[in-house]
Amino acid sequence: MKRHNFSAGPCILPKEVIQKASEAVIDFDNGLSLLEISHRSKPFVDVMEKARALALELLGLEGKGYKALFLQGGASTQFLMVALNMLEKRAGYLNTGTWSDKAIKEAKIYDDIYEVASSKDANYNYIPKGYDIPTDYDYFHCTSNNTIFGTQMKAFPDSPIPMVCDMSSDIFSRQLDFSKFDLIYAGAQKNMGPAGATLVVVKEDILGKVSRKIPSMMDYKVHISKSSMFNTPPVFSVYVSMLTLQWLKDLGGIAEIEKENDKKAQLIYSEIDLNPLFKGFATKADRSNMNATFTLANEDLKETFETMVEEAGINGLNGHRSVGGYRASMYNALSLESVGVLVDVMSELERKA
Repeated sequence: MKRHNFSAGPCILPKEVIQKASEAVIDFDNGLSLLEISHRSKPFVDVMEKARALALELLGLEGKGYKALFLQGGASTQFLMVALNMLEKRAGYLNTGTWSDKAIKEAKIYDDIYEVASSKDANYNYIPKGYDIPTDYDYFHCTSNNTIFGTQMKAFPDSPIPMVCDMSSDIFSRQLDFSKFDLIYAGAQKNMGPAGATLVVVKEDILGKVSRKIPSMMDYKVHISKSSMFNTPPVFSVYVSMLTLQWLKDLGGIAEIEKENDKKAQLIYSEIDLNPLFKGFATKADRSNMNATFTLANEDLKETFETMVEEAGINGLNGHRSVGGYRASMYNALSLESVGVLVDVMSELERKA
């Protein structure tokens, strides 16, 4: 039976990427496994360089003063690295969910943090708007997509100060003017590859402006100078991310995948809105194209619905405990067919009820 993977992360990956990755685990270079070759060997150095180049190419940032890095520690480590490298006196943060809340907590270790706006009052079911960004702060930080709550920033402010964005769960999924951002970071495991690597794309001229001493492992300039090879990189995760980025380029890039993502989102949200057995969690204007969150209107149907979901081969649909209910994560590699299977189950439940 075909499986339909709606897991919020680690994410679904293209089948051809998984196939190529599995072959590389057996034989990547002259009988050596990808898992055992030196990260300093030319075959892997070429992988790293290609992955970094593809990231910049797909984001439209080639030749614009940006560097792409593949680091470790997940987005959670970036909460610290951003502050260490950019926070001198004060920074402004938009609080739209669990991860932005954690980013604020970590940054506060180093200096004063100001929440320019927050949606915590409604359990993060909307994106704040109409806020002001102080011009004399070091940077403005936002989270583009909130995996847990199913909200997504549809527009970004014209920030008068450097703008930092955590794009962990929707990077490479939609067209944006990425040059508006001075630093972007994203854990690979949401929409790019397996867990273990974190992509950082940073405009080089914003660095080196803080007075504090930065530990080498936390210094973006050190990692740039060593081409993401300051320490042993997460070889497998970088390789699979490279394959996924090449897969996306071959499809036609972000412009083409955005069309598919729009179709998937329209299909499931239409069912949520029309089917009286389900209720959407996020405010309609701020619904995420990556993570659709919803609950049952009648919890008595929970066992029946979940049995039908399992029988249909649907995996990873349970919502986060902060919201409850269900969460359909529709990352780039998830097919429109899989969303259709879920919608058919939801429709069938209505017919049975």
